[in-house]
Amino acid sequence: MTTPTKLPPAPVIDETARLLTEHYIFPEIAEQLAGLLRRRLAEGAYDVDDAEELARLVTADLQSVNGDRHLRLKHHADPVAPKQGAATRDAMRRDFATSLGGAPRVELLGGGVAVVELAPMLFPLEWAAEPLSAALTLASRAQALIVDLRANRGGDPDTVAFVCSYLLDERTHLNTMHWHGGERGEQSWSLPHVPGTRFGGSKPLYVLSSDSTFSAAEELAYDLQQLGRAVVVGERTRGGAHPCQGWTVHPHLEATIPVGRAVNPVSSTNWEGTGVQPDIPCAAADSLDHAHALALARLAG
Repeated sequence: MTTPTKLPPAPVIDETARLLTEHYIFPEIAEQLAGLLRRRLAEGAYDVDDAEELARLVTADLQSVNGDRHLRLKHHADPVAPKQGAATRDAMRRDFATSLGGAPRVELLGGGVAVVELAPMLFPLEWAAEPLSAALTLASRAQALIVDLRANRGGDPDTVAFVCSYLLDERTHLNTMHWHGGERGEQSWSLPHVPGTRFGGSKPLYVLSSDSTFSAAEELAYDLQQLGRAVVVGERTRGGAHPCQGWTVHPHLEATIPVGRAVNPVSSTNWEGTGVQPDIPCAAADSLDHAHALALARLAG
């Protein structure tokens, strides 16, 4: 019987540490984490048999200093291309094809209340503009709207702005992103014009959240909540406000590193670590019924 060959961890750790120091939005923490990874490597903590176990151990260490959930060594069962972001993009393409472009459900509930589910993520706008426009235009005739983000794990900030544009009446400052190495923030605004028809900024709007709602989906809920445009119903979200990029560091491993920091123009902060706090807390499984009842009561009133 042959003994399984252990995965050589040093090249993976060295490259991950290098990427951290070059790209992480918080340079001081990047130095701490790079030192931690190298120390743990020297101690033999990463002497494991497979890439999946190494990913688990390294991710735990990466998140041990400031709890940044975007900071990960991500395992992929299938080999991924070496170019930057290839693993994430391939997975997104598969999800896009099987989710009607990220809008798998548009339904008219009783009393003129519509629900639009956006899942499993907010795909890149060059892919998602057409299906999202179709879904939101169809729902625009409803008397009240529920946007379901309970199963949405994040995505593209430009897509957040696109969706917000259907839910507001005029061009609005939504967010400012501060990037690694940049001196000035990059502002995100809703669009002055949209394809199709807006739901608009005055009819009742509810956003459903869960403890799985993450990243850009959290931004969508947070932006609308801070503007006073939507009532968030459900559970506190996961708390990841730092947009990230991915680098392949091994045929089955991708280092995802946050390269930006969001600052909301209303709150002057973001949802990192705290999540989006719902206006109406309840179990995620009950949130659709709860939001529907709230919408009917408001319309009746």
